Amino acid sequence: MKKVKFLSILLLTTILFAACSSDDDTPEQVNEEEVITTMTVTLVPNNGGSSITLQTRDLDGDGPNAPEVTVSGNLITGTTYNGTIVLLNETVSPAENITEEVEEEDEEHQFFYTTGGGIDVTTAYSNFDDDGNPLGTEFTLTAVSASSGTLTFTLRHLPTKPNTGLEDAGGETDVAATFSVTVE
Repeated sequence: MKKVKFLSILLLTTILFAACSSDDDTPEQVNEEEVITTMTVTLVPNNGGSSITLQTRDLDGDGPNAPEVTVSGNLITGTTYNGTIVLLNETVSPAENITEEVEEEDEEHQFFYTTGGGIDVTTAYSNFDDDGNPLGTEFTLTAVSASSGTLTFTLRHLPTKPNTGLEDAGGETDVAATFSVTVE
């Protein structure tokens, strides 16, 4: 009888120790990167006139098809445009607006605007994170003089903030798109 009582107490103690273990086997949640299939940059002229849309769509991701890149028109010399960037995941229906997440996690993201090929434009950030550092989903672009070249929009995840530009920002590129643009 003593042996049964001893084994019962031993079993109960083992169960209690196992149940009260401080080991937490729950895996740490990973913040997965969002799928971005489409970037649309809309440029609205301050003085009225037609908006310009720059868009890249890559519905098959790393698949065999190249992204579809479109530019709806030319920029006008001496015009300042208010720009907005919208990011979508069009692999789901309805399409998911990724811009909202980027803006909610503003301290973890920053857009960079770079020019190439001699295009004569200037850009300035219009929205900022909670610490006053640039976010860049909103910006102004001024078409300074007649020229042509490229505009590249790059979204970095976890950049160093503040920074002096894309070169020292660090982080990982979430999406980047280059557009051939003309200022007339």
